[in-house]
Amino acid sequence: MVRTALYRGVAMLILASATLPAQNDPARKEWVQMFNGKNLDGWVMKIKGYPLGENFGNTFRVENGVLKVSYDQYPEFNDRFGHIFYKTKFSHYIVAAEYRFVGEQVKGGAGWALRNNGIMFHCQAPETMGKDQDFPISVEAQLLGAGPTGERTTLNVCTPGTEIFRNGEMVKGHCLNSTSQSYRGDQWVRVEVEVHGSERVRHIIDGKTVLEYGNLQIGGGNVSNFDPAVKKDGTALAEGYIALQAESHPTEFRKVEILNLSGCMNPKAANYKSYYVHRDDSQCR
Repeated sequence: MVRTALYRGVAMLILASATLPAQNDPARKEWVQMFNGKNLDGWVMKIKGYPLGENFGNTFRVENGVLKVSYDQYPEFNDRFGHIFYKTKFSHYIVAAEYRFVGEQVKGGAGWALRNNGIMFHCQAPETMGKDQDFPISVEAQLLGAGPTGERTTLNVCTPGTEIFRNGEMVKGHCLNSTSQSYRGDQWVRVEVEVHGSERVRHIIDGKTVLEYGNLQIGGGNVSNFDPAVKKDGTALAEGYIALQAESHPTEFRKVEILNLSGCMNPKAANYKSYYVHRDDSQCR
């Protein structure tokens, strides 16, 4: 009986230790998988000319663990610019994606949209987009694929309905090129965009910064059929949603993940992280 009770006591101790919360490592980066590899849970699409949530032509789909932007059910593109939005709004974060371009551009796609996609960040809420709006008010980390010859950088920046500054001056023109190399064919490319509210943005490939800018604000053009109540020019763009584009060339994403840089910065808290850059002690536990 004594031995049986002892065994039971040991078993209870083992069970109790197994249910204790893991020790927090302040330096361990807690990446969140925005794309789960199985379905589009947590995402909503908005395609120009269609209501929020209507996935015309099955444009956005998941096959073999890959999020695909596809056009095999399109007779022609007809300016049906599309975006798929993640459910959560962020202010300070690193968003990362692994992408590649595949196949041929759909009939009717613009020349500039060949092997062209983008990570749109600090987007307006998807439900505030007009039915016929082409792009969300946002900043775009532009993804480009190079042809067999010639140079074509990726992870550039474009500004639909926004303005950015570099070296103290407003950037003129819609897009600004990065210093990346050219990526050809159907190779996978991993990119990261580090965003600190409206103050600073870095574009990173293989640990190397290829573009940097800041002072994000609403303004400028290159977006149509928007609600004027949403486009308040001169307003600092300090937070927003993240979206992936559909601009007429088939694209695949095998990973989309985010590292939140906003959270509890009290070292005494159980969920303190040393890499946070924006204090939100309301999250402390």
